[in-house]
Amino acid sequence: MAAYGLYSHIQSNRRRSVVLLAGLFFLVYVMVYAGALVAEGLSVDADINTLLQLAWTDFLKAAPFATVGAAAWIVIAYYFHQDMIDALTGGREVERRDQPRLYNILENLCISRGIPTPKLKIMDSDALNAFATGMSPKQYSITVTTGLLKTLDDAEIESVLGHELTHIRNGDVRMMVIAVIIAGVVSFFTELIFRLWFYNGFGFGGSRSERRGGGSGAILIAVGLLVVAYVLSFVIRLALSRSREYLADAGSVELTKNPDAMISALRKIEGRGELKRATSAVMEMCIDNPREGFGELFDTHPTVESRVAALVKFAGGHDPGPLALPPLPSGVPGDQPGLAEPSADASAGPWGPETAPNDTSATPGPWSEPQTEAPAQPNSASSSQPAPGPWDPRRSS
Repeated sequence: MAAYGLYSHIQSNRRRSVVLLAGLFFLVYVMVYAGALVAEGLSVDADINTLLQLAWTDFLKAAPFATVGAAAWIVIAYYFHQDMIDALTGGREVERRDQPRLYNILENLCISRGIPTPKLKIMDSDALNAFATGMSPKQYSITVTTGLLKTLDDAEIESVLGHELTHIRNGDVRMMVIAVIIAGVVSFFTELIFRLWFYNGFGFGGSRSERRGGGSGAILIAVGLLVVAYVLSFVIRLALSRSREYLADAGSVELTKNPDAMISALRKIEGRGELKRATSAVMEMCIDNPREGFGELFDTHPTVESRVAALVKFAGGHDPGPLALPPLPSGVPGDQPGLAEPSADASAGPWGPETAPNDTSATPGPWSEPQTEAPAQPNSASSSQPAPGPWDPRRSS
């Protein structure tokens, strides 16, 4: 189950990217018409058919400007989306001298497959997560949290980087960025229309909407169109098949030849990837999205359980089950309040300090170190010595 061999998936992602861009312009046109309908319903006293025709005329006049605005939005997002994401997450670019361990792992993976090495970014967060961004080979980058670096070993980090490299290779990253652009456009225009409407004191029961004409009906239709646009933007995001995560996991195993490392990485990341400063659109690009929607049907990621089950079934990995990670170190015990240093004359327990070799006052326990004894003299009476126990050192006969 090799993601790099699934060229049909890559071609499908390219077609979906084109459809998503077309869907962006369609949603913009719907919102422009809804805005024109609201404006006509609030300013013209006429029947509903007349208001619909007037709104259509306004839409035809505004459509060229809306097209230019949407295209400008795409251009801005193409060149500056990484800066926007870094501003939200606090990611910063690092070089080999800053993170030699991480950089060497990523570079070795890219060399093994002949892939251009993407930029490497670090995000200061205790969360365990990583994500890839970019629209072109020159823009591709992988962001990793500091919590991930502290918790995962080299093999697990290699698996996470392989997962993100597969997203880049398969075109998932480009498609996700386009989906983020669509979500941003729809949210911006929808909020703009509602703010202009309510800040000007208009409502369903206001004096202007109580006239004999079809103003109230026109406003209701406009609100319905805005709701449809928002729902369609959500459906478009759902069109980003969750199978991309299964394919990225499989691509990571193909790169590293280590399914167990991918499984243990997922188990450690499970439920610990919440990026507090990141928006929902950014979380959808992460290796794991702990934010749950209305049931698994609306989740952007399959569950870790299902992903691990797929790796066990198709890659032959071994599942250790959910892992409980130790808390981050907070200093030595002596530095914590309420904890005193053990006294020198305290009785040593089985895990206490070793007894001095010449101190014969302490009775050795069954797991104590055997004490060195002087060799027995040939003429000494053996009857004066106790019989050896089952754990005592064997005596030479």
